[in-house]
Amino acid sequence: MKPRTKEKIPELQLVRAMAILAVLMVHATSYATVQLTHSSLYVVYNALNVLMKYGTPVFIALSSMVLFYNYKDRPMGRQLLRRFYKQRLLYILLPYVMFSLFYFILSLMAGSNEPWSITSLAESFALKLITGKAYTHLYYIFIMMQFYLAFPCVLWLFQRYRQFPQWSIVIGLLVQWAFIISNKFLFQVQNKGSWALSYVACYMLGSALGYYYPQLRTWFLMRKEERSFAGVLTWIVIWALWLISATIHVYMWYENRMYGTSYNSLVFELMYNIYSLSSTLVLLQISFLMYRRQHSFVIRKLERLGTLSFGVYLIHPFFLLLYRQFSPHIGSPQLIHLWYAGGFFCALLCSWLVVSVISRFLPFAWILFGQLPGTGKGNSSKEIQFSQPNSFYPKTDDTQQAT
Repeated sequence: MKPRTKEKIPELQLVRAMAILAVLMVHATSYATVQLTHSSLYVVYNALNVLMKYGTPVFIALSSMVLFYNYKDRPMGRQLLRRFYKQRLLYILLPYVMFSLFYFILSLMAGSNEPWSITSLAESFALKLITGKAYTHLYYIFIMMQFYLAFPCVLWLFQRYRQFPQWSIVIGLLVQWAFIISNKFLFQVQNKGSWALSYVACYMLGSALGYYYPQLRTWFLMRKEERSFAGVLTWIVIWALWLISATIHVYMWYENRMYGTSYNSLVFELMYNIYSLSSTLVLLQISFLMYRRQHSFVIRKLERLGTLSFGVYLIHPFFLLLYRQFSPHIGSPQLIHLWYAGGFFCALLCSWLVVSVISRFLPFAWILFGQLPGTGKGNSSKEIQFSQPNSFYPKTDDTQQAT
């Protein structure tokens, strides 16, 4: 059957840009939340650090949304399944391995306590590789690989049972909270945040958004002539949940960090869960509203950042680490704030520049940063002619088309 093109969703690039900015802000303010508790601006650092934690769950939801949008009408046969995993092997797993090795060597050079023998180093690296622990931010790739393994089964459920997509978000919440409660009262999983079960609700939210996107587009756009009372009321509830959960979450973290106030971990989980899910929807609506001015300078730059987000995600901790190695002895309270702000902009601009240059001039840039605009691998492929460049979701086979 001749492939037919699917509608592109360029607004997602803006969401990716906002998500990668959030990730950078969390990492740039992490030291400040520990070192500046005496500062009058600590409330600002705490708020930025907590509010920007939507980055990981939003990326997970977007990844799921794109996959289900592209594949919902395509039978997951052997050939398609083989191509699906081949692309993830090339454009996700290979860059993950390369950067895991890079950060592992960097840690050794920085004075790691690893024993210096080939066997022990190989064993240590292999363990960190298969658990996403080669560096602090690589757990996200580890989580996504778990979801990639589960994707064919979930897609089959969506295609086999027509009621399943309607209940997918509820099912995701039930599975995630069964894991959270079991982990608290029945067993203790190490590094719980590195397991996909901690983000199932976000993944299933994304799957529902992708599956029902054609029907949901007008809901996101909220054009005056297409508004309905139910649609407006739903958005009021979502924004209210977002604001309330954000406020409570920021307050709890502030009290905990400043005064050691203890809260039940389930309350933290609940607030973060509500904030993560509502943030996904709020950022999507914001991106749809922003894209109405798609030709503005800011929107074009955010789009570009969105296409490079995977590469920026992988390399930005390196520049942040370098920046912190040359921290000056600052006595002025005002200058220390400028230094922390400089860490954010250094990580952003250096990562953006390096990924942009490499993607343009290095033929094998995809080995490091996955599928990027301007790289040689796959750009001439007939399969990607309908797709937009997309960093977190390789597009060689995930084209905007159905078969």
